[in-house]
Amino acid sequence: MIGIDHSAEGLNKPFVATSLGTGVPRVCFARRRLGILGVRFARSGLDWIVDDKRPAVVVILCATLLLITPVARSQLQLKPPTATPHIKEIRRVLVFNDLGSISSPGFAAIDHAILTGLEKSPYQIEFYSENLETTLFPDEAFQRWFRQWYIRKYHDRKPDVIIAVGQASLKFMIESHETSFPNTPIIFCGSTEEVLGKAGLDSHFTGVWEVPKPEETLKVALHLRPDTRHVVVVGGVGTFDRDIEATVKERLHSYESTLDFTYLTDLDMPTLLERLGNLPSKTVVFHTSIMLDAAGTGFIDASQSAPMVANAANAPVFVIDDVDIGGGTVGGDVLSWSASGEVAARMAVRVLTGEKPQNIPIVRNTSSYVFDWRALKRWDISESKIPASSIILFRRPTLWERFRWILVSSVLVSSGMVACTIYLLYSRRQMKLARNEQIRLSGKLINAQEDERKLLASELHDDFSQRLALLSLRLETASEMIPESPQEANRQLQELVNSASEIGADLHALSHHLHSSTLERLGLVSGVEAFCKEFSTQQGIQVAFLHDNIPYSIDPDMALCLFRIVQEGLHNVKKHSRATKANVTLKMVDRSLHLSIIDDGEGFNVGNPTLSQGLGIRSMEERARLIGARFEIRSKPQEGTHIEVWKRLQQKSGDTAEQAAARSAFAIT
Repeated sequence: MIGIDHSAEGLNKPFVATSLGTGVPRVCFARRRLGILGVRFARSGLDWIVDDKRPAVVVILCATLLLITPVARSQLQLKPPTATPHIKEIRRVLVFNDLGSISSPGFAAIDHAILTGLEKSPYQIEFYSENLETTLFPDEAFQRWFRQWYIRKYHDRKPDVIIAVGQASLKFMIESHETSFPNTPIIFCGSTEEVLGKAGLDSHFTGVWEVPKPEETLKVALHLRPDTRHVVVVGGVGTFDRDIEATVKERLHSYESTLDFTYLTDLDMPTLLERLGNLPSKTVVFHTSIMLDAAGTGFIDASQSAPMVANAANAPVFVIDDVDIGGGTVGGDVLSWSASGEVAARMAVRVLTGEKPQNIPIVRNTSSYVFDWRALKRWDISESKIPASSIILFRRPTLWERFRWILVSSVLVSSGMVACTIYLLYSRRQMKLARNEQIRLSGKLINAQEDERKLLASELHDDFSQRLALLSLRLETASEMIPESPQEANRQLQELVNSASEIGADLHALSHHLHSSTLERLGLVSGVEAFCKEFSTQQGIQVAFLHDNIPYSIDPDMALCLFRIVQEGLHNVKKHSRATKANVTLKMVDRSLHLSIIDDGEGFNVGNPTLSQGLGIRSMEERARLIGARFEIRSKPQEGTHIEVWKRLQQKSGDTAEQAAARSAFAIT
């Protein structure tokens, strides 16, 4: 490993370390002074760490370690990894980064995206990642040494595809791929077309160009802060910093005629922060990249310099990379590092599976509007002003968003409880009304029963009792006349016999009215038919009775209820309708028994509560409800009345009424 000791005791002191177990150099940042030459065993191999202040010594030690690496490796005799049961074909992927993953979160995001994307490859991937560290080691001699070392390192271990991440890495590949990595496909990302263009990109190259849009970020900044008069661009002095600064300066050149631009790109960090804290009003800050300041101090841009700039500035700070959002910067039209890595990984997988680089077109990474909700609130920027397609990060949920499910659940539970309460109150009221109606109906039934008893008693007393008393007196008279006038006595006895027969017939009619023996013996059809004939004869109203396919074996209770409905319906015709004729129909319709009573009388208004409270209609309704039938009554003034009863029957085998009547007649004959 090659890196810099950033400890307070020895800032920027170089040290070198190489992994003897794997032979893969890595770049790191030491957070404490090493101070010794030592050997450390790790899972990945054996690491040598050397601390020295002199760069020349570092180079010599590097060369020495490179020479002893094969010997050390042979002496270690490391145990080879255990083979997996299903071994895939091996493909080598080599990644060159301008900066290390630790020093640059952007390059770390690309590395992570590449690794994740390569997992979709059908091969077992040997992944190698090398860092040029152009910011930590900008010296051209160091860079040439690094490149030569990488060329020698992979001379006998040719990669199947190389991914160049960053400007310097792509330049390295353009200059050396023909001689050092011939016929090796190269995928690039993290580079801008303005700096490199297409010069030197032959058929072995494809990839994704980064298209930064600082002018779009400035446009949205001016839209959010329309009173802006000053633009301050901050940046560092590192190679990577200078490249980004050059791109930003070129893209914003057209705005220099209307806005006051200040470039703070050659200051040490303390001076820069002091200047940012005293900016004039109506200013916005444009942060590019600060990985190295004018004093030579290194920084991690996303996690160190960007938050320091945002916290020190007395104006909103806008950026061009998504990794710089989150430490206090507002945001802008930013590039996504991980998106570039994903595209490069997909291209690498296509190359590994046999596609040629020249058949994979070069694409451009599109930017998107991303903003930090906390920074918007800090600078009192309304969300309504930002572009509609913007992504807002770190949004603090509102009270509704945090507790909406609790509130919704509470409202639903409360609504359910209110609904249950209303239903219970309604049911209670309905039960009370039903109970009152039941009491009223019971009273009416008792009164009707008493009225019926009075009628029966009156009829027995005033009619039959008087007629029987008269019959008794006439019998006594006839008995006295037998000795004196036998002929006259015989004539009177004959008259008395006729009177007794009439009394018997009237008693039979009264008994039939109270209970139909025909219904009990011959069934519903015969009982209703007999009653209709009797009613027509006694009341002088023509009643037509029709029946069709009615089964004989109808439940007696059901037959009695239907018979009483016919009785009550025809009595209502006599008492109220003033009709001259009526039709009674019994028939089967789709396994349902249908009873209808129709008259041509005066009719009435069904909606009239006074009429609907009558005992006749209520008694018919109750009898229908008792057998589970549907009762309907339709009537209008001067249009007659139509009563219908529908009762679903269980299908049973048995004779119809016609068959039963025929069999009874045959038996009698």
